[in-house]
Amino acid sequence: MFWKFDLHTTSHIDTLLEKEDVTLTEVMDEDDVLQECKAQNHKLVDFLLRPQCMEDLVTYITQEPSPDVEEKVKYKYPNISCELLTSDVSQINDRLGEDEKLLMKLYGFLQNEPPLNPLLASFFSKVLSILIGRKPEQIVDFLRKREDFVDLMIKHIGTSAIMDLLLRMLTCIEPQQLRQDVLNWLNEEKVIQRLVDMVQPSQDEDRHSNASQSLCEIIRLSRDQMFQVQGCSEPDPLLSTLEKQETVEQLLSNIFDKDKNESAIVSVIQILLTLFETRRPAFEGHMECPPGMNHPSFSVNHSILEAVRPRLKDFHQLLLEPPKKNVMKTTWGVLDPPVGNTRLNVVRLVASLLQSNTHSINTELINLNTLGVILDMYFKYIWNNFLHIQVEICTAMILAMPPAPTEIQPDTEQERARESILIKHLFQKCQFIQRIVDAWSSNEKEQAEGGRRRGYMGHLTRIANSIVHNCDKGPNGPQIQQSLTPSDREKWDAFISGQLADTNKRNTVDLVNTHHIHSSSDDEVDFKDSGFHQDSSLQQAFSDYQMQQMTSNFIEQFGFNDEEFADQDDVVDIPFDRISDINFSLNTNESANIALFEARCKEKIQQFEDAGSDEEDIWDEKDVTFAPEAQRRPSSGSTDSEESTDSEEEDVKRDPFEGSNPSADDRMEVDTGQWAWDSTGILRQGVTPPPSSTSSKDCGESKAEDETACCEQRSITETVINGSMKETVSLTVDAKTETAVFKRFHEYSYNEAGLMADEDQSCPQGQHVLCPSVPLWMLHYIVCLS
Repeated sequence: MFWKFDLHTTSHIDTLLEKEDVTLTEVMDEDDVLQECKAQNHKLVDFLLRPQCMEDLVTYITQEPSPDVEEKVKYKYPNISCELLTSDVSQINDRLGEDEKLLMKLYGFLQNEPPLNPLLASFFSKVLSILIGRKPEQIVDFLRKREDFVDLMIKHIGTSAIMDLLLRMLTCIEPQQLRQDVLNWLNEEKVIQRLVDMVQPSQDEDRHSNASQSLCEIIRLSRDQMFQVQGCSEPDPLLSTLEKQETVEQLLSNIFDKDKNESAIVSVIQILLTLFETRRPAFEGHMECPPGMNHPSFSVNHSILEAVRPRLKDFHQLLLEPPKKNVMKTTWGVLDPPVGNTRLNVVRLVASLLQSNTHSINTELINLNTLGVILDMYFKYIWNNFLHIQVEICTAMILAMPPAPTEIQPDTEQERARESILIKHLFQKCQFIQRIVDAWSSNEKEQAEGGRRRGYMGHLTRIANSIVHNCDKGPNGPQIQQSLTPSDREKWDAFISGQLADTNKRNTVDLVNTHHIHSSSDDEVDFKDSGFHQDSSLQQAFSDYQMQQMTSNFIEQFGFNDEEFADQDDVVDIPFDRISDINFSLNTNESANIALFEARCKEKIQQFEDAGSDEEDIWDEKDVTFAPEAQRRPSSGSTDSEESTDSEEEDVKRDPFEGSNPSADDRMEVDTGQWAWDSTGILRQGVTPPPSSTSSKDCGESKAEDETACCEQRSITETVINGSMKETVSLTVDAKTETAVFKRFHEYSYNEAGLMADEDQSCPQGQHVLCPSVPLWMLHYIVCLS
């Protein structure tokens, strides 16, 4: 609506563009130039599409600004140029993607010597990336014609924006066949081998990091693509090249056959860890392998393991002699040497190798005693939780994994092959139980002397509980128990029943009071057992309804059908079976309600306490008398229009609440000629009542007698005949008690058949209905409302 009805204010750009000599910089100086471009302002887009303007925009993002320009505005125009070119306006994309001259000017940025300006590189990468997404065929064809494109990309791989551009080419090209062609082209250009060559000590850390990250992303993207597009017949050529044994051997040779460089070592280990990644079980937050499916992305390639196995001794040596690190002073002591990033990643690599559960790898680790060295590091660096969690993962996998299959299993050694060589090595050679118990006792001794609890104790508790669990329920339980010597078994039993049990008990204590906090999944509440009062039939029925079994029929019938909202006269087959089993038995006691109503009616309204006020309280109890003029008007059937008119005028002028004294001016009048029962039995004002069976007293009596009778009691009687029913209504006003009594007499006539007879056949017996007494002030209120 904002744009449709032209509610926005007119942009100054339209006025500016009307000038004949307007320049690009003047347009880019406008604050709303980007908004107008994205809104596809026709004048602005036409201006930007001019050949000179397009060339200037590309120049801004590919050439270094003049050093004479002020620093705060140095990259103003390059930034705005990039935003204009990437505003995703189809005309700009078409002009830039189809003009080879502009593309060559843009491509020329890669031909600069490294290092590239990181900000300009981000502008270049952003523009080329959007062109790859919008014009993939034209851009891919243009890049493939450039023979030095891959060389330049690898040359500038140290710039993060160039690495992002390379990954964008692998992910944002559609359709699938075009993407496959790009992968084959890049593989022919040996992009994997060139990235591997970047990860060696002679290169700087930026190249190490970006080349490693590029290879890791290629592995992940390729595997995800293979899993998602299972119908693709062609394998990913880049992933196949990476998983080759010679490629992995080249990676390892780069870091071990030359000087030790921590950045290169860590980068290579990151690539290996990505190659070892497999689909984790579902409980770990990853996708579970479907039953019977043997997908390449779910297992580790055997060629990778064969390339790593000969280099395990080199990784083991890194644990013993890592790259030289400076002494690190910490708040609790001096680390000489510290763990370092190299050794931490080596331990992570060992954990991944153990997960593969390969017999040759396990055997090599045992021969090198790598697990023993890792345990030594665990107990030495008591505050490095990054190391502790990796060691815990290693021990958990050894305890829970079944024995690794061997290539040759003679019949005579079949039973022995069922044993895990890792468990045997861990409990016998590494003395795992003894080290746990000793470390626990040493920590308790230090704490007793006022020292701190060691940082690995939490992980050590979990490791001990894992041993207990696998002894009882794990696949290697019998072997673990047999691996314990008698002395170790005695110490272990005392440990788990004493120190470990006490620790587990402390760990299970709630840190806050959860007495009133209950989980719906823990508490089984049976609503049918809840006691309901016998009169609470509705609540019981609703509870029974809630406890109905959730069957398929119930689910299908749950809710409303379209027919239930149609006219009920048109729909005669609406089902009621859903509520047929629900019976509502409501026991209501009307007598209590009647008694309550009568009690409220008999209550007198409390007088308002308004001390010091000169105004008269209208609710004060007064002696009510009736004016003698009212008696001269007949109660029913009066035809004296003059008296009726005078009565009406008097009633308009007089206020029944004017005074409290029973004088002539302060008395309340009841105009029986003006208030009468109509034919429907409702008391209305200004209605001439129909002829009644009982008339009022003769108007010719004396004034004194009428006044006395009126003050004591005043009665109005009316008879209404409706079919076979005759109704007599009587209103009696008692001034002494300030009450009014309504009496209604219904007389029904029945014939011999038990049906109501005609109206002329009266029945001597009638039905009498006596309304409760109503206070006089309420009567006046009711009459006024009528």
